[in-house]
Amino acid sequence: MVYFIKLDGGLAMQLRAITLAALGGLLLISGLPLGADTLIENVQGYTWRENGLHTFQALRFDQNGRIVATYDNATIPDAPTLQRIDGAGATLIPGLVDAHGHVLMLGHARTRADLVGTRSRAEAVARVADYARQNPDVPWILGRGWNQVLWQDNRFPQAADLDELAESRPIWLGRIDGHAAWANTAAMTAAGISNTTPDPHGGRILRDADGSATGVFVDAATALIDRVVPPPTADQDRRALSAALTELASVGLTSVHDAGIDLRTAKLYRELGAANRLPIRVYAMLSEEVYRDFGEPMTDDGTGFLAIQSVKVYLDGALGSRGAAMIEPYSDKPGEHGLLFKKTDQFAQLVGDASKRGFQVNAHAIGDAANQVALDGFAAKDARSELRHRIEHAQVIRISDIPRFAKLGVIASMQPTHAGSDKNMAKDRIGADRILGAYAWRTLLDTGAVLAAGSDFPVEPAEPLYGLHAAVTRQDRNDMPAGGWYKDQALQMDEALRVFTLDAAYAARQENQLGTLEPGKRADFVLLDENIFKIPAREIWRAKVRETWVNGVCIYRAED
Repeated sequence: MVYFIKLDGGLAMQLRAITLAALGGLLLISGLPLGADTLIENVQGYTWRENGLHTFQALRFDQNGRIVATYDNATIPDAPTLQRIDGAGATLIPGLVDAHGHVLMLGHARTRADLVGTRSRAEAVARVADYARQNPDVPWILGRGWNQVLWQDNRFPQAADLDELAESRPIWLGRIDGHAAWANTAAMTAAGISNTTPDPHGGRILRDADGSATGVFVDAATALIDRVVPPPTADQDRRALSAALTELASVGLTSVHDAGIDLRTAKLYRELGAANRLPIRVYAMLSEEVYRDFGEPMTDDGTGFLAIQSVKVYLDGALGSRGAAMIEPYSDKPGEHGLLFKKTDQFAQLVGDASKRGFQVNAHAIGDAANQVALDGFAAKDARSELRHRIEHAQVIRISDIPRFAKLGVIASMQPTHAGSDKNMAKDRIGADRILGAYAWRTLLDTGAVLAAGSDFPVEPAEPLYGLHAAVTRQDRNDMPAGGWYKDQALQMDEALRVFTLDAAYAARQENQLGTLEPGKRADFVLLDENIFKIPAREIWRAKVRETWVNGVCIYRAED
């Protein structure tokens, strides 16, 4: 158990305890007296200015957690009142922002069956069996992370695979992308699922040749079983949020955009914020079903730790489960177009209503049909472009639609590590022509669009250095494929850093306070053990976070 202090505008200090049982690091207090500026020197510093990337060797911030100045070695002041910290040659960059993650899901994932990375159906079932043995008292066996694309036969699992465990408890396992789930017969029985249960709007129950439900539910169909799963308690959710935010701090994130929360989670965030128990900044998106009941947007310009002023809207599913909505049929499944959840007029009406209430709209769109609907909806006269609406994922875009992002001022909120994970199936799904408008970071940037980068954790690892590596190399962490996957869409290192810092802050309307280390902005920054601008690009993901600072306070320090 360790303690840290968070400064509240330099006027008050709130002491609290945080447990970091599962982390290889410590959450710390700075231990410096109030009233004096702090200087971190002997660093290799990088930040953005109006004229581009700027380097420095020392960073100064005041007791209120605001940047005072950056210096090169020749201009460092010799002021006796400065509290000086030796950076020991570390690389210092602005605090990293994940523009799309799922915080509560990450927290709960740490206590459930983990199927991420399983290479076969048998391995996935074996992990479920291990979890069941170790957790004999849980009423439902829950887990996530399977991906049939990684299995040799590339076939969706079935309830029969889980029934072989002879487990009487219901088993319910989410796919890696969260857009499909796998049930055993006990779970389907508990939910009243029969072979005659119809597919809900926006969802699909996978069936065999006889029309019998196989045990896999896609997109909206997952709600048929979700509704009977015992919900976690408020205390379990609170602990999951806190654990996840602490984990995010340990990988160098100083801010996260939580992509889709309900009213209960919003209430928990407000409680944690009021008690000064948010270690990093949270920009939360309300689910479309609840935003009308939330009231006025809870705005923040980056001086505080919590903003709830946007709405997450789903327009389609995911590519891996063929739920992404495509204009033309899937290349590997003729006649199948995916699942489009809203027509253009429906989405435009929602955009107008949310905009009228002052909410930014962040539309999940993966297929080219869904991206087209999103752009058409944002082009409607009531959209209020100053709210900086976003398309989350923007994964497969019709080439002719790409310039519309910049024209409409719509932000492309994209996740670089998805390219490395999807490269094995994306071209099979959509073919050689449409792939040219997929994961098209460079093309979007060159047309003037703003990109905000994230990870989509826990679909992908939360480590932002993994995302920086993927953005620059277009490779996975095994250096595959050689030369990079459609390498012409890669970013330069300075561009990659910008989309994870300044542009991600811009996507939350917080760029005047966050994203760079300029005078007057908040002292959110990260110290790394390697200079990511100088090491080989393929090594970027191996760099380690030494320290994470938020508002001028060290909230994480790695153990030696």
